[in-house]
This record gives sequence, C-alpha cells and structure tokens, in this order.
Amino acid sequence: MRWWHPADIGFALRSKAAAVGQATRLLLRLLAGLGYVIKRPGLLRDQIHFLGNYSLAIIGVSGLFVGFVLGLQGYYILQRYGSAEAVGMMVALTLLRELGPVVTALLFAGRAGTALTAEIGLMKAGEQLSAMEMMAVDPVERILAPRFWAGLIAMPLLAAVFSAIGIMGGWIVGVLLLGIDGGAFWGQMQSGVDVFKDLGNGVIKSVVFGITVTFVALLQGFVAKPTPEGVSRATTRTVVMASLSVLALDFMLTAMMFSI
Repeated sequence: MRWWHPADIGFALRSKAAAVGQATRLLLRLLAGLGYVIKRPGLLRDQIHFLGNYSLAIIGVSGLFVGFVLGLQGYYILQRYGSAEAVGMMVALTLLRELGPVVTALLFAGRAGTALTAEIGLMKAGEQLSAMEMMAVDPVERILAPRFWAGLIAMPLLAAVFSAIGIMGGWIVGVLLLGIDGGAFWGQMQSGVDVFKDLGNGVIKSVVFGITVTFVALLQGFVAKPTPEGVSRATTRTVVMASLSVLALDFMLTAMMFSI
C-alpha cells in the first residue's frame, strides 16, 4: 500500500518554495522601507519605546540573576586553580560573547516578538491592513517597516543592558559576597576583554538576532490566518521559529568569528 504520491511531494515542495519566496519578498520590502522610516522618525521612536518597554524589565532581572550564577560558578571553578581573581574576566567574556546576545534574543522573542505577531495578526483579522490598501497606503511600509527597524535597533541596546547588569551581578557576588579583591576583579576584566573582538562580536550577534527575531515575528503575523485560532498559532510559531533560528545562527556566527 502506498502512503504517498509523487504529486503530494511536488505540492509540498512547491508550497515551501512559495513560502520562502514570500518571506524573501517581504524582507526586501522591509529593508527598502528604510527611506520611509527615515522620513517618519516619530514612528521609529515610538516603536523603539514600545519594544524596549516590553522587554526591559525581564531583561534587567534576568541579566542580574545570570550574573549572580556566573559569579558563583566561576568562583568555585577558578578557585581550584588559584585563579579566583579572574572571575571578572570570565563573567565579562561569557556575557559579551555569548549569553548577552543569545539570552536577550530569546527573551526578546518571547516578550516583544509575540506582541508584534499578535498585533499584526489582529490587524489582519480586523481587516485594518486591507483597509489601508484600499486607501492606497502600503501596510508593509507604514506598519511593518517601522517595527522591523525598531527591533533591529532595540535588540543591541537590550543586549548591552543585559550584559552590563550581568557584570554588576557578577561583581556583587564575587567582590561583596565572596571577598574577591575589587581591583583584581576589574583589572582582570580590563586586561582580558578586547573591545573590538569580544565586544564587537557581541554587537554583531545582537544585530543579526534582532533582524531575525523581528522579521520572524512580523512575518508570522503578516501571514497568519485572520481568525483568533490563526493568530494564536502564529504567536506560538514565532517563539519556536525565532528561538531555533537564534540558536542556529549563534553556532554559525561563533564558528565564523573564531575561525577568522
């Protein structure tokens, strides 16, 4: 008994190719919308404020506790080798290179990304996007592009806040609670962290993650079925697809950065 038919496979491949083509066209339109966004800076400012407020609290609290954990783990590991003073360098490198951009992107996807998908999906369900097209207003240019560029800008800023608060959390645990010399903590960090290599790589990662998470959120909201169930499923897909994309891109970016 045959469980599949070549026509079914062809239809599935054609559907996937059409979805990829639609996503590519939308991405190009969002990138081309930069000119419109520059002409309307108020839209960009409002969206940066919107996305930042949605994520700032959870970013700050998470960064603090991640810094606490890194400080404790780093101290107990490095103490075995008589290098407890290097906790500051370990915390900074871990946050700036890896945990800062990645954890921020995952939290950004779960908080702001879902809000973007739900907002665009509800606009589509309420036929607001269709009404804008009837009035000769491009919804991609007017609605999606400001949100896309706002996410691209907000993500590196949130990653910087996460890393800064995480470093302070490591300092609180290492210096105030465990008694590591404060001068050694900051001195090891200053000597071990390269501004262009370590900090620059983290900024590049956060920008790429910002583009990825925001685009996935907007795409899922834009193609969602105009029903409550469709919007709910699109919101779930945003979290899953954005999180997996961030982790996969993190591996590829890390491999490229350390091979150069």
